[in-house]
Amino acid sequence: MARNAPAWPGVRRGAKVGPMNAPFKTDTLPTWRLDDLYASREDPRIETDLTEAERVNGELARLEGRMIATRSRPAELGGIIDRGIELYEQAVNLMWGVGAYASLSASTARDDPAWSKFEADLRARSARIGAMSLFFTLEINRLEDDELEAALKAHKPAGRWRPWLRQVRAGRPHELTADLERILIDKAPAVANWARLSDETLARLSARVAGETLTLSELLNRTSDPDPAHRKAAAQALAKALAERAPTLALALNTLAFEKQVEDRWRKYPTPAASRHLANEVDADAVEALEAAVVESYAAVSHRYYRLKAQVLGRKHLDHWDRNAPLDQGAPRTYGWDEAKGIVLESFEALAPQFADTARTFFAQPWIDARPRPGKQSGAYSHSVTANRHPYVFMNYMGERRDVLTLAHELGHAVHQTLCQPLGTLLASTPLTLAETASIFGEGLVFEKLLGEASKAERRGLLAGKIEDGINTVVRQIAFHRFETRFHAARQHGELSPDEIGGLWMEIMRESLGPAVRLDNGYRHYWAYISHFVHAPFYVYAYAFGDLLVRALMEKRREDPARFAPLYEQLLAAGGTKTYVEALAPFGLNPREKAFWAAGMRQMERLVDEFEALV
Repeated sequence: MARNAPAWPGVRRGAKVGPMNAPFKTDTLPTWRLDDLYASREDPRIETDLTEAERVNGELARLEGRMIATRSRPAELGGIIDRGIELYEQAVNLMWGVGAYASLSASTARDDPAWSKFEADLRARSARIGAMSLFFTLEINRLEDDELEAALKAHKPAGRWRPWLRQVRAGRPHELTADLERILIDKAPAVANWARLSDETLARLSARVAGETLTLSELLNRTSDPDPAHRKAAAQALAKALAERAPTLALALNTLAFEKQVEDRWRKYPTPAASRHLANEVDADAVEALEAAVVESYAAVSHRYYRLKAQVLGRKHLDHWDRNAPLDQGAPRTYGWDEAKGIVLESFEALAPQFADTARTFFAQPWIDARPRPGKQSGAYSHSVTANRHPYVFMNYMGERRDVLTLAHELGHAVHQTLCQPLGTLLASTPLTLAETASIFGEGLVFEKLLGEASKAERRGLLAGKIEDGINTVVRQIAFHRFETRFHAARQHGELSPDEIGGLWMEIMRESLGPAVRLDNGYRHYWAYISHFVHAPFYVYAYAFGDLLVRALMEKRREDPARFAPLYEQLLAAGGTKTYVEALAPFGLNPREKAFWAAGMRQMERLVDEFEALV
């Protein structure tokens, strides 16, 4: 497949970054069954589907040269384009289905070398099969705009592919020769092994804390423990474990950044983030406006909130392990799985019954893996697989309020992915800037429900949690974006040592968190567990983009709930067929203006105002 439709499933949507939650009894939590895809690594259907993908790509390859040969015959050209994209999508569905099975299986067994080998071998084979169709998008981009438009008008069925063609054509200035594109495809599996090295290094990370051996997820969970001594011990143990692994993790990050640097230079991207902007169909100016609005609000939001939180906790400063500490020293409220399920479904029902009905299917079927266990990677995501299959939801549920919100977040993704399935895999693929819309909206609905049912005593804690979630999703992710920008700029001049990376990290984190938060020397290694830096450079701004965008959408919902629901459903069902500007136009929103993002930050500031009044 070409670069806009890789031979392997792409970034996992909704893989959230940040602190997890306190220990919780997890034995009865659901795990998924993947036999809707394949029964095992030895399932003969895997070979059947890969062989069929190769056959379909071979049929597509017989069209090579025909688009150029028929460029002066619009009706014939339109028919070739239509048939070619149909074949292209068939091959994508077959290869992505196998790839999804490998990726989903490996994510719960990062300590099993057999799954790692299976995933890596499939990635290499899929790349070879996908390379057969490389010519297709290259030939599409050799057509002139007027030739392509005439073909789509002359052969009406081909017109439905306009949004996908728009995405393909956007990369036209950055394409290389067919031979160079083939080299990049052929070496992609080897490059991906650096990300695999990072994943496996983190999956094997553990540390002893108070007589217990804790994994990465458990160490992160412990940083929101009510007991300050437990938080400190976990944070320091994590820092030591990351420091020991920093040379390996820094090597992986440096190598992948250099590989990206070389490819960006050949493709003539003006900045390291430009390829991500192109994939997201977002203007660099919009991202810069977003970044500027968030940075200008640091003092009024994150700096002020942490100063207030320190006051509530009777401290002059917070240590970094206190950022997400509960305000009360008692054990935090926990939510059983069935209770979390009820909260999420009721919240979705309040928006529209269809959202709740779609989410309910995921609880009725074995499509959610929520149980933490050894070898399972940290984080959460919803994997869309392909449009002719259902999504799967991955998370590590540990019973706290944040876990309920994470469940809502990932089910928001799953509902979104389900609603746009009728479009087919190519058209359903949503840019990251809109892909986070449903997930963050789902979180917002659940928070409104929790806050509406809270007592006065509970309200302060919930409000603090909401502000912290906002800081983690907006301020912290923009800080991550600024760290990546600085790191990739520095990498242009040579490899960075773990200490140099840590220095950049500390500088950027101090700027975003403010003087009320103390960062000890151990915190300089915390960049090493943020997997987005390795798997998806410059992904992280999409969280802030989505959060502030959702704040604007929720204001529109408050103004007219009845009118909002169908418009929102249309936005989600449109998948990737509309740009973010087109998708938001029916709501009267223009995200290209800095004022749009500043308005979202003022909403966060008002939450801090409310918190300040309570304390």
